[in-house]
Amino acid sequence: MIVVNTEVVPGRSIGRVLGLVQGNTVRAKHLGRDIAAGFKNLVGGELRGYSDLLTESRRQAVERMIAQANELGADAIVNVRFSTSALTQGAAEMYAYGTAVTLDEGQP
Repeated sequence: MIVVNTEVVPGRSIGRVLGLVQGNTVRAKHLGRDIAAGFKNLVGGELRGYSDLLTESRRQAVERMIAQANELGADAIVNVRFSTSALTQGAAEMYAYGTAVTLDEGQP
């Protein structure tokens, strides 16, 4: 599966647009990460636990988006975007979305 954040796949032309595909995950903060983040706030620096949490959330949202595109028979997902939102105190959603397409065999 080709996944790009551009409107086209370089060197390929879009045959059919299959529609919007999406994937999301909702994650809650972890008490251990909150304690470590509290200490890090005192001295500054990267909140590694939260960075890892966001990386894993992004990966899972993309996997779910790709699974939906595969169900539609897509070759690629174009114009991929990410969004986050706070749902409640201590929990956030990571949302990935794009347009599922089929690609023509020849050049554009």
